[in-house]
Amino acid sequence: MAHPGSQVVLATAGYDHTIRFWEATSGICYRTLQYADSQVNKLEITTDKQLLAAAGNPQIRLFEVNSNNPQPVLSFDSHSNNVTAVGFQKDSKWMYSGSEDGTVRIWDLRAPGCQREYQSRAAVNTVALHPNQGELISGDQHGNIRVWDLTANACSCELVPEVGTAVRSLTVALDGSLVVAANNAGTCYVWRMMRGASLTTHFEPLHKLRAHAGKYVLKCLLSPDVRQLATTSADKTIKLWNLDGFTLDRTLVGHQRWVWDCVFSVDAAYLVTASSDCSARLWDLSTGDAIRMYSGHHKAAVCCALNDSAIEGRDAD
Repeated sequence: MAHPGSQVVLATAGYDHTIRFWEATSGICYRTLQYADSQVNKLEITTDKQLLAAAGNPQIRLFEVNSNNPQPVLSFDSHSNNVTAVGFQKDSKWMYSGSEDGTVRIWDLRAPGCQREYQSRAAVNTVALHPNQGELISGDQHGNIRVWDLTANACSCELVPEVGTAVRSLTVALDGSLVVAANNAGTCYVWRMMRGASLTTHFEPLHKLRAHAGKYVLKCLLSPDVRQLATTSADKTIKLWNLDGFTLDRTLVGHQRWVWDCVFSVDAAYLVTASSDCSARLWDLSTGDAIRMYSGHHKAAVCCALNDSAIEGRDAD
C-alpha cells in the first residue's frame, strides 16, 4: 500500500467501545484499545503517525500509536454532545472538531482547554480543513455549509444547497480546487473553490451528483490525486466517481449494512471502508475487489483511519 520502509497505520472503531489497529496486508488485529466512555464516532491519525484521535460522546481522546499504553495521553472534554468530526492541522499543532452541540472547536495540543469556538446553531455533522490550513468548512443538520476564516476568526461564507436537508459529509481537494458536500437525500454538490480579490473563498457551482438516489450519503471523499470521488451510503455500497465528467467508475459491493466511512491510500490505489456489518474492508480500486476483510468488532464499525504516507527523512527507520 505504501512503499517499503514506511509504516502503515490502520485503525477502526465504532459501537463496541473498542479501537482496533490492523496489519493492513494480513488483516490481523495487533492492538485493541478500550474506549470506555462511549461509542467512537470518528478517528484521525496525525501526519507524523504519533497520535490517534478518537471522537466520542462528548469527549475526544488522543492515544499513542506506537506504544502499548492503553490509556489516552490527552483528553478534550468541552463538547456537550456527540463529536462528529475531528482532524489535525498538517503539523499537528492544533486539532479541530465538530459536534452535535452545534459548535466547531479548535484545540491547541500544547495547551489545555479549547482555544476557539464557532457557533453553527445546528448539530454539526462534518468539518473539513482547507489545505491552506486557514479555513474550516462545516456542514450541519439544517443544511448549512459555513466557512470559518481562522485569521479573521469569523464566518466568511455561508451557503445552503438544499434547505432543511442535512449535510452529512464534506471533503476538500488536496489542491484546494474543489469542495464536495453530501446530504441525507443521496445528493452530492460539487463546487469549484475560487478566491476573490479579498482572498475570501467563493463557491462556484460545478455539478449536482445524484449519487445514491433517496439514500443517505454517509461519507464523501475526494481522492488524494483529485481524480475520483468516493461516496459511501446507507444502500450498503461505495461508489467511485470520475471527476472528469462525474461518471460512475465502479460500485463496490460486499458490505451487508450501511457503509459509514472510507479513506484512500496515499496513492489512491486502495480504499478502506467501515460498515455496520461489524467489518472493515480493503478494496483494490483497479479491480473493485475487496482484497482484505478486517473482522473483530462485535458491533457496528462506523469509522476508519489510515496513514500510509511516507514520512520525510524517516523512511530508513
